Amino acid sequence: MTTASFTMGPAILFCPADRPERFVKAAERADAVILDLEDAVAPDAKPAARENVRGAQLDPATTVVRLNDAASEFFEDDLAAVRDTGFTTLMLAKAESAEQVRRVSDALPDARIIALCETAAGIVAAPEIAAQRGVVALMWGAEDLVASLGGRSSRRPDGSYRDVTVAARAAVLLAAGAHGKAAIDAVHVDIGDTEGLAAEAEDAAGSGFAATACIHPGQVAVIRTAYQPTAADVDYARRLLNAAEGAPGVFRFEGHMIDGPLLRHAERTVARAPRTESRENS
Repeated sequence: MTTASFTMGPAILFCPADRPERFVKAAERADAVILDLEDAVAPDAKPAARENVRGAQLDPATTVVRLNDAASEFFEDDLAAVRDTGFTTLMLAKAESAEQVRRVSDALPDARIIALCETAAGIVAAPEIAAQRGVVALMWGAEDLVASLGGRSSRRPDGSYRDVTVAARAAVLLAAGAHGKAAIDAVHVDIGDTEGLAAEAEDAAGSGFAATACIHPGQVAVIRTAYQPTAADVDYARRLLNAAEGAPGVFRFEGHMIDGPLLRHAERTVARAPRTESRENS
């Protein structure tokens, strides 16, 4: 399964690393928390933010630390700070090349790297980045991408993504999938637009993303609901898998021709069923 090495999702919440009083609450409210040393922290606050990461009492299994990009003056200090912690899942901001990713894995051989492809160079290099040792997931970012292209906004006035951002989103998902890595969908920056977030998260789950990042605790429940299959979906998937036992390679089920890919869809639907629901039907 493509996302087997990534088990944090589906709702991953960013938290500024210069706000340590928020760390525990963020970790409790989301499936995983990203302690952000990059854009959320002003340059003069970064040293204190690194100390906050060093002292954070969070579960490494559900904690990500976002590093500043490898071309920045802050990168080496970020690496040094993380080396003193138990946190091994690191997000590399503005990843643009395999060489930049290797700088992380060479410095921290046990690092599980989420490469954030959020510039034109990063999107184009996504396949070679995904192939690197230590990379467990790719994520994409819309606003930095459009800024790198000289554009004004990632979205049209109606809130939908512009064509270039749709293409970038697909490119990152395909690059990740081609190398057996997970893909994480970009944040929805309009916090009040829960309807738009729900639609994007549902599409992300349906398309194969393993998780969606978010910037506010109020977005967590919307994302979780979108990734969770409905009871009807799970019931159909279970009946289909039961019918497949002993069936030929291709068979008919409730008016549909069924083959291997559809069975894999069903398996993933059952795997994403709520835990309580799964126990009741086991």
